[in-house]
Amino acid sequence: MAFGAGCLARSRYERDCLVTEEYRIASEKIHGQGKTIVFLTDLHNKEFGEENSRLLETVRKVKPDAVLFGGDGMVAKRGNSDVRIPLALLIELAKEFPVYCGNGNHESRMVWKTDVYGETYEHYRMALEDAGIRYLSNEAADLDSDIRIYGLDLPKSAYLPRSGEIPEGLLKETLGEPDPEKFCLLLAHSPLFFEEYAAWGADLTLSGHFHGGTIRLPLVGGVMTPQYQFFYPRCAGYFELPGKGREKSRMIVGRGLGTHSINIRLNDKPQVVVVRLCGADTQQ
Repeated sequence: MAFGAGCLARSRYERDCLVTEEYRIASEKIHGQGKTIVFLTDLHNKEFGEENSRLLETVRKVKPDAVLFGGDGMVAKRGNSDVRIPLALLIELAKEFPVYCGNGNHESRMVWKTDVYGETYEHYRMALEDAGIRYLSNEAADLDSDIRIYGLDLPKSAYLPRSGEIPEGLLKETLGEPDPEKFCLLLAHSPLFFEEYAAWGADLTLSGHFHGGTIRLPLVGGVMTPQYQFFYPRCAGYFELPGKGREKSRMIVGRGLGTHSINIRLNDKPQVVVVRLCGADTQQ
């Protein structure tokens, strides 16, 4: 009893923490000064301070060239789909930084089930686009002359409990072939399909979805994903695979910011990811 109560108390504390973790990604495709990106994902209506003041201040301190949002801003479940918190956060960020958004499974659920959620998704997307935010739903946009951002919508089959699959050739069919001369940055909500992302030509994939594995154990990593996979090795962190070209394909999986359903975080504090993109010849 005491141990369980202690774990719950620790989880309540951790869910209100906010940590920043930084990654440096070098590529011969990136020229000039490079770019600094803040990656946020899986907000799930979480607020850090009034109107997310702590989260906003954390992003401002980084002074990013762009903010990328990986989806799951809200909790779309059992017909509930309050989008006010993610709207307020993203619109506020867009007043100061270029913002690019992709879809997670909760945004996609509102698309798949319009009989339940009505036009909530369309109103949400329209409000973000009216604020100047680039919404990348199977679309691409150039961050710079040498960096292109792609946003991939994954199908329902990607989010099946205990597994997940995508059709062969999905990325090429929905996004086309990536420009081999540009650094290809892919927003893909689930990290399950890193092999497919790498084979398609992603230089860097930014994912979330797994909330860091809910409980993280030393030497083991995350315990459980929202798809009820246990001890999945890519719940959070940095990963590499052979790329389509000369360089490796990299993936960063963010632990996210909020929770839903299983509202627990242990050794798994909410995370703001900072990515420093630079040329291959840039000194450490």
